Amino acid sequence: MSTANCPHSLHQQIEVLYSHHHGWLRRWLSRKLGDSQQASDLAHDTFIRLLTREEAIAIQEPRAFLTTVAQRVLANHWRRQQLERAYLEALTAVPDALAPSEEERAMLLQVLVEIDRLLDGLPAPVKRAFLLTQLDDMTHAEVAQLMQISVTTVKRYLVKATGHCYFADVLPA
Repeated sequence: MSTANCPHSLHQQIEVLYSHHHGWLRRWLSRKLGDSQQASDLAHDTFIRLLTREEAIAIQEPRAFLTTVAQRVLANHWRRQQLERAYLEALTAVPDALAPSEEERAMLLQVLVEIDRLLDGLPAPVKRAFLLTQLDDMTHAEVAQLMQISVTTVKRYLVKATGHCYFADVLPA
């Protein structure tokens, strides 16, 4: 077994990346976010993402590589913020007597973020059909009518979305 595939070697690579480029990455993220604390958190998340890799990293340009990884982390951060804002906005329509507790809100938001993660990468119509059936409890015929597609297409979309969600946790990222 070569040392390039050894987890110890990968951790050494990331340690070198961290020691040489963490400060630069944090400053880069701070300029993007306008918030040094969030930038520190996302720089940390970027290196955590690297540590979860199983294969060695062949890097010619470390800062370009870190920028690419950090942009993905940043996009996930912004998507989560957008999802959280939409969720909190939807909660304003719920009567106080039926409003979830803070703990329930946090758990529901976590579930929404996980659903979003699982559906990431699917075409918008596939996501929409899946969410309409799962969250709005619409029938296949109702979704077909709303989306102006056939029931067969709705079923095909649901199979695709369900398979995507199932295999998202089974297959390596």
